[in-house]
Amino acid sequence: MENSPSTDNLIDRRIAQRLRALRAERNWSLDDLATRSNVSRATLSRLENAAVSPTASVLGKLCVAYGLPMSRLMHMVEEDFAPLVPRADQPLWTDASAGFRRRSVSPPAQALSGEALECELGAGAHITYDASPRPGLEHHLILLEGELQITVDGQQHALQAGDCLRYQLFGPSAFATPAHSAARYILFIV
Repeated sequence: MENSPSTDNLIDRRIAQRLRALRAERNWSLDDLATRSNVSRATLSRLENAAVSPTASVLGKLCVAYGLPMSRLMHMVEEDFAPLVPRADQPLWTDASAGFRRRSVSPPAQALSGEALECELGAGAHITYDASPRPGLEHHLILLEGELQITVDGQQHALQAGDCLRYQLFGPSAFATPAHSAARYILFIV
């Protein structure tokens, strides 16, 4: 069961509220954040007013500026910690423009250090993140289906179904699928 359009709009509104709050907590103007994130002031304003849905790339840039992993940002807008997370209750976030879907299978929590995400990237898709939100963030990616090329700190890795890529992220990263194959993977972040 996937989130309905009204649930997606609710998540976008919660993201907007959280982004506004993060900026206010730091006492930054929109111009300050635009400079720190390399996202235009106009885009930031539209995001904070929930006038547009954020893309994975823009959220990645904002997370770098705020120094937190995207999963922590998403946790701030999702439901509280529960030991059992039925699939129907796992928050799903979609970036249709990038062909990316992210299901928070095991959301982050204060008492737990890891989390698990189920991700899908459409055929011929490409997502780039400029920097790690927290240097040294540990990732364990298991490709379940398809083909996926991941570039981590300048090193490329071609994954086939069943492969596992383990890395600590210190710099930029990119995820790409060939034109003939989508990818579905599980990502554990510690």
